[in-house]
Amino acid sequence: MARNFPSLEQHPALATLGVVLAAVCFGLVPLFARGLTDAGMAPHAVALYRYVLASAVLAPVAWRWRHEWRTLAWGFGVGAVMALGWVAYVRAVAVVPVSTAGVLYMTYPVFTLLIAWALFAERPAGRAVIAAGVIVMAAVLVTGPGAVDPAHLPALALSLAAPAGFGLGIAVLVHRLVRVPALVRIAIVSLGSVAGLMPLVLATPVEALLPVDTQGWAMVVGIGLGTALVPQLLYTACSPVIGTARTAIAGSVELPMMAVVGWLAFGEALTLAQMLACGLVLGAIALTPARRARSIAATLDDAG
Repeated sequence: MARNFPSLEQHPALATLGVVLAAVCFGLVPLFARGLTDAGMAPHAVALYRYVLASAVLAPVAWRWRHEWRTLAWGFGVGAVMALGWVAYVRAVAVVPVSTAGVLYMTYPVFTLLIAWALFAERPAGRAVIAAGVIVMAAVLVTGPGAVDPAHLPALALSLAAPAGFGLGIAVLVHRLVRVPALVRIAIVSLGSVAGLMPLVLATPVEALLPVDTQGWAMVVGIGLGTALVPQLLYTACSPVIGTARTAIAGSVELPMMAVVGWLAFGEALTLAQMLACGLVLGAIALTPARRARSIAATLDDAG
């Protein structure tokens, strides 16, 4: 079987950079999500537009790999779970500061390590556990008493479904989806996401599904291309090279990006606690070991 991005295997630092760049693009999500929800679009419609472009473009690629149906079933299922969790995140972003919703989303390294351990017997390294703890400390730092309106606490609690779903996605990507090429991974996860959102979409009035003007359509294209298709390609190509732990922590650079978006786009002033939390996240990235459990080539050899 042909190797999948073999050159990246020899360059874990380059693969880590790819994950970081993807995370920067993911950090732009609130810019589009809040703009679309403020214009009256339903949160699940926003989520749909994030995944539908990749689904439409790459569905034929997934079809050509239908003989790997067991692997594709993992991707399809995890895509549905991730999409429903992402709806909860969009709802939270609509009512609380971007940085507040973002730091809760950044707890996904903890979910990643726990799920990889529970489902795939990947015991987390000590440094990875410490780094995940640092991420949790950063989250607690900016969500302390008085930081959130009590009326918004239910939305924040539900938004934890997003990091849980993403953690599951990382674990499945590294341990199951390396049997298929990166484009196939993006395609099947996106198709699963669209399928998971479809019942909500079908129950929603048309006016809450479509952009109201040209700017809205531009934001739809932006959220589908700039925060999904392109960064997903980077993420799925690079994350198996460096493993679940470093992928989860390197991706946490999304948090400072969210803080910048909240500051520049929505006038949310950065507090000392928020700046310290961003520093903790970056420190956690440096702390996490680059070692991966198994190489892509070895996994593909076993599959063949």
